[in-house]
Amino acid sequence: MTFQPIQALHTLYSTLSNLALHKRVLLLAIPMVLSNITVPLLGLVDAAVIGHLDHAWYLGGVALGGTMISVTFWLLGFLRMSTTGLAAQSYGADDKQQLALVFIQGLLMAFGFAIVFLLFHGVLSDVIFSLSSASEEVKFYGEQYFAIRAWSAPASLANFVILGWLLGTQNAKAPMWMVIISNLTNIALDVLFVMGFDWKVEGAALASVIADYMGFAFGLFCVYRTWCQRKLPSPRAIIAKSGNDIGRFIKLNRDIFLRSLCLQATFSFMTFQGASLGDDIVAANAVLMSFLMMISYGMDGFAYAMEAMVGKAIGAKDRKELSQSLIGTFFWSLVICVGLTIVFYLFGSSLISLITNIPSVQSNAHVYLPWLIAMPLTAMWCFLFDGIFIGATKGKEMRNSMFVATCFFFAIFFMASSMGNHALWLAMLSFMAMRGVGLGVLLVYQWRKDTFLIMKKPQTSKIY
Repeated sequence: MTFQPIQALHTLYSTLSNLALHKRVLLLAIPMVLSNITVPLLGLVDAAVIGHLDHAWYLGGVALGGTMISVTFWLLGFLRMSTTGLAAQSYGADDKQQLALVFIQGLLMAFGFAIVFLLFHGVLSDVIFSLSSASEEVKFYGEQYFAIRAWSAPASLANFVILGWLLGTQNAKAPMWMVIISNLTNIALDVLFVMGFDWKVEGAALASVIADYMGFAFGLFCVYRTWCQRKLPSPRAIIAKSGNDIGRFIKLNRDIFLRSLCLQATFSFMTFQGASLGDDIVAANAVLMSFLMMISYGMDGFAYAMEAMVGKAIGAKDRKELSQSLIGTFFWSLVICVGLTIVFYLFGSSLISLITNIPSVQSNAHVYLPWLIAMPLTAMWCFLFDGIFIGATKGKEMRNSMFVATCFFFAIFFMASSMGNHALWLAMLSFMAMRGVGLGVLLVYQWRKDTFLIMKKPQTSKIY
């Protein structure tokens, strides 16, 4: 496929002038952005509630324990990503049997992983925290938080599948309310348990467990409504057939899991290495990581929209819709990231002061704030390209590009290790940039070779 600049510019202009496209993008993205923003808001409330206790080690413990739970659960984040891609392709192809099968297989796999995790979470906790160089106080409260949060595993993992499936059916409002209800419940119980009942770290962990099950219950209700509206086959009949293709479903998730493993390795290293620099540094990093999560979850809203739109276009074999989806989503992502950059530049110091009143933590967070200001426009590309490749179920490309970016992360850190905590943030910024560059190069190459647009039916979609 020959690249023609004039024709490309004309296509870009005509696409951006399409108001129906903007409406379609925003109807999918905005609900997910709004719901995702409540996730870092929850982290900010956690940090604010715990950060106003007497000692920094409470905040450090919640940061360490919460990170370990997030790492463990998000290693299984392929449950949501693969479900979204396959459900969207099934929806686009109007294949009711396959759409129902994707949900049942995902849910069965989620419960299976949850059972294994609950059986071995004690051993896993001992191994994880023995590797940490944090202070004894931080490790004690981190282990306490981890032990309680572990019991949310069945709901948390099932919620990945529910979110992915609902989004794959082009329904963004149901996932939005599911996430908002869960996180608002968490915030309210956080304040009640920690500040009202003085349960400290245990209260914060218990609030999260209850909230996860609230989200799960509401999510099942939304799935039931969609199931009836789409007139999908009986779940009993689908369950009877789900074992026949479970091997294909597992293979499909293999590369996405390896990709997630690399991703979580970088975030885990960030937390553990920061802990080795002292309680005040790990607490300051926890505050700034809350900002990074705000960027991540905000951008994920547009990435989710990209997944759903790309998957639907591939399922429907609609080349024009695919091109329009890419252009429209990129445009609005750029607008959002420019806005986030301005917010962090103007109000970053004020946000830090709202989260914690510990002077040493505040001063350290202010030192490293410039790295967060540079993050939105650097990181937006990797989130959007992730959405494209997830919707296309191209796990091999995601795995390979993530491996390269992870190697780049560690290389940058060790070369700049004399800079202390600045080296960690430099490595993280470089990691985000390389994720975008790697997938961007692959997309342009496949697009020009006309190999990215090979439309496959959901039943035969594979990751090699």
